[in-house]
Amino acid sequence: MFFLSELDHKKLLNQILPKARDVSVSDDLRGWNWHKAPLKPYYNDVRVPMYAVCSKYCPTGRDVFMNLVKKAKGEANRGVILGAAIHETVRTALRAYMDESPVRFEDWYESTMHEKEIRNRDKEVEERSGASWRFTQVMCESRFMEGVSRQPYASKRDVMATALPFLVEHRISGELLGLSGLLSVDCYDYMRNIVFDMKVSEEARDWYQLYPAGYALVLESVYEIPVNVGCTVYIRFRGSSLQVTSDLFFINEDLRSWWVEERDAKLQTVAQKKDPGFPNVCYEGCMYRHECGVG
Repeated sequence: MFFLSELDHKKLLNQILPKARDVSVSDDLRGWNWHKAPLKPYYNDVRVPMYAVCSKYCPTGRDVFMNLVKKAKGEANRGVILGAAIHETVRTALRAYMDESPVRFEDWYESTMHEKEIRNRDKEVEERSGASWRFTQVMCESRFMEGVSRQPYASKRDVMATALPFLVEHRISGELLGLSGLLSVDCYDYMRNIVFDMKVSEEARDWYQLYPAGYALVLESVYEIPVNVGCTVYIRFRGSSLQVTSDLFFINEDLRSWWVEERDAKLQTVAQKKDPGFPNVCYEGCMYRHECGVG
């Protein structure tokens, strides 16, 4: 899922990286300046998860109020269940290939997925998870074999490290930026410095870019290296077959400032237990719809 296509490579080399070098990003908006304004959190004793900062399904952010202040559990809808299943599937398929584990999808799905909160014996969810597993493993095999052909004298471990340069579900602390202690980055390409976020969504949304931007700031705050490129990977299904498209972009100052504004607003909601009010239009798929008093 996190492999760049030929067109993505051209866009990265000829458009995004030159723009990042020419435009640059102010040091004030680099994660390593977490201790200074505007990145320094206003509330030292409050932490919020990344999804609370970035999600804008609710225009007023009342879903954050319901979840983190009112402690509403919410009701996982079909989209949430499918999204969680695909994330778990892709993560496991990637790690299984990279670790040379002989695990089969059917065995893993039966023994693991049905024991988790995201379990669902819906045949469609299982079929789509299987398609994601097979796609991921085929792509891994293709890139690995291409690496072997180009590095005939390299060890298998070295080829794997360059053909699949991924930290998958990388755990990292977001505390310096006012976020929850351990965050999970879908994928970080450590050779190209690209942070990936995967969305199982038919619709592309501009605020989905906030997730890679936020993770880039966190990576910068902990490792003190610049992260300029983000990528939202869209997974869409047509029956049991899948389509993968990528939105590759420069994590510029505007995007970073937007993320900081969202973080500050959500921290204020939680710290002050401030009800932001109902939106004019309520998102039909909202997990807190009934507890919020809508429908």
